[in-house]
Amino acid sequence: MTGDGCTHVGCRRGSLDLPSNSGFLWKAWCESGAMVILREGLCPGLSADMIRSLKMNNVKTVVDLVASDLEELARKCSLSYKSLVAVRRVLLARYSAFPTNAADLYEELKGSTAILPTGSNRLDFLLDSGLYTGEVTEIAGPTASGKTQMCSSIAVNVAYSLRQRVLYIDTTGGVTASRLLQLLQSQTEQEAEQVASLQRIEVVHVFDIYKLFDLLQDLRRNISQQLLKSGEPLRLVIIDSACAVLYPLLGGKQTEGMAAMMHLAHELQMLAHDFSLAVLITNFVTKEGSDEVRPAMGRSWSFVPRTRILLERCDSEMESERRVVSLAKSPRQPTNLQVQVQIGCQGTLDENKVVTESPA
Repeated sequence: MTGDGCTHVGCRRGSLDLPSNSGFLWKAWCESGAMVILREGLCPGLSADMIRSLKMNNVKTVVDLVASDLEELARKCSLSYKSLVAVRRVLLARYSAFPTNAADLYEELKGSTAILPTGSNRLDFLLDSGLYTGEVTEIAGPTASGKTQMCSSIAVNVAYSLRQRVLYIDTTGGVTASRLLQLLQSQTEQEAEQVASLQRIEVVHVFDIYKLFDLLQDLRRNISQQLLKSGEPLRLVIIDSACAVLYPLLGGKQTEGMAAMMHLAHELQMLAHDFSLAVLITNFVTKEGSDEVRPAMGRSWSFVPRTRILLERCDSEMESERRVVSLAKSPRQPTNLQVQVQIGCQGTLDENKVVTESPA
């Protein structure tokens, strides 16, 4: 099932004043391209002596070197001008962005983008047919609004109806095998189909942001090694929830927490883009001003999901299965759309109600 969509847009990341002892986060931030430090082995010709001389003249990063007047720099550092030119040429080739024809990008997009139906026609309408591969989609909502149940229902639909593999990263302990089996039993009575579908869903419990980073790195490595192998491909990665592992680091000066949040954003967007995966995450909400509900983690995180939906109970009925789902962000749909769904023992089901538009 292939559909057209918009090109993936990664978040723009500025440099942060990170402490030198940030360890893993500092290394990850530098390697991701936000601030590439000159170091021995970065490219041929960049020796320890050259780096030492450059640093004495306040040239510490790739950007510093590329932006410098090489003739003046060679004189100040007592270095060979030809050597500096050669090093800069290699660094430019390695780190510069090269122009790409828009038509080629569009053809590449058509060949790599798929749309994964959620199992709910109303939810698919809101998402413009379903979850798009190559993009990050977020479900935000208060506690006990049904985020985990919706994610579980989507995972089961992808595994059973589409026969695609799903990685479900559970950071709160909310998803269980018995619940997934219950959802599958509402789809089919055949035990063989139930077992096969359960085998397509891998659930991993992670309760620490650094363990999550390790898991995502392992995932990238494993996908790269298995690209040439046949079999059912991984199509959906669910993180329920990203906020739960980030919140302990946020607060105070927020230096480490902000770096962790931006690194996670980068990892998720690159996974989605590089391997044509649909990434689905859940988020908490906060109340501001006159009880206005906003997704948690602030403005910086708001640029991470390409599509964002808000999930709320109808009229604060705690015992009711009815939910209102609102489209808060989308590159394809107007953001004033709402639908009502029912979240119960059989998963996310459509209510017999018409699609409405929320007040602008």
